[in-house]
Amino acid sequence: MNGIIKKLKNMSQSHWYWLVYIFGGMTLLAIALFFQYFLEEQPCAMCIHVRLWVSLFVIVSFVGLLTRDNRIINTIANLFTVLIAVGLIERSYMLLGTERGFVFSDCGFDLGLPTWFAIDEWLPQLYRVETLCGYTPEIFFGITMAEMLIVMSALLLLVSSAVFLASVVSLIKSD
Repeated sequence: MNGIIKKLKNMSQSHWYWLVYIFGGMTLLAIALFFQYFLEEQPCAMCIHVRLWVSLFVIVSFVGLLTRDNRIINTIANLFTVLIAVGLIERSYMLLGTERGFVFSDCGFDLGLPTWFAIDEWLPQLYRVETLCGYTPEIFFGITMAEMLIVMSALLLLVSSAVFLASVVSLIKSD
């Protein structure tokens, strides 16, 4: 078991781990923008919430990359990736539930963010709500964006949790 923990801890201190996270997050944002601007699939409030979580994920991953040699900050960055994955799962579930009709939510044109964080006004090309919630576009093979998001978020939570727990165990054992 110690071998697995050591491999997971070493993975979190690898630049490749954080680069994969950064690349993955940037790819998700690029796909969202492709669907918005080229396929004219306008984003709803929950879609923008997902973009905000993914943007935060990229920022935290970048910090993790820069501070990967500091075990404490590395562990904190891993904790944040777990929390972000939980947020992504919640938003993905709400999006899928709205699409499928098993969740009834209020989804208007207001992001529900505080006035001091008016990111939809600062970066409207990326974060402005353009439509009401209701459906997400099909990605491929009949799989919708909401379905894809919930699976990817669950995988992110699984990997991030394992790496975070290995980092904590390693941190505790070394002190």
